[in-house]
Amino acid sequence: MEIFVCKKCGFLAFKEAPEICPICGAAKEQFIADPQAIKKPTDPKNLNESEKKHIPVVKIVKQCSLIGPGCTDVFAKVGEITHVMETKHWIMWIDWYLDYRFVSRQYLRPETVFPASMIHLKATSGKITVLENCNLHGRWLSETDLSA
Repeated sequence: MEIFVCKKCGFLAFKEAPEICPICGAAKEQFIADPQAIKKPTDPKNLNESEKKHIPVVKIVKQCSLIGPGCTDVFAKVGEITHVMETKHWIMWIDWYLDYRFVSRQYLRPETVFPASMIHLKATSGKITVLENCNLHGRWLSETDLSA
């Protein structure tokens, strides 16, 4: 699958570049194809310590306690080993996609929050992609089936 990166803000689009970047408003011409935009574990069945600190862990809760029926909560924590949130090393943002279409971005501040995010979805099926961006180690993702 092709990955396109906005040269202006770093937003990632899957399959094709959008007409307008949903984050910064840049035109389609500001996107470049970059197959290396997302870091991948060397051996997915045997993660090293750095990979365990960067790959998002996703949890799905079918019944949302805030909205109620028809809402699915999806939680993401950056890392099986929780990633640090220090002024020199932190998770800058977490992006959410449903079936590779952008849904939302949450910006995180070092020293202030944990490297985690959640979203209330109306959808009950589809592929959830959670993409995090570490200021030092780049972008990492995790994917799961919402109906699982």
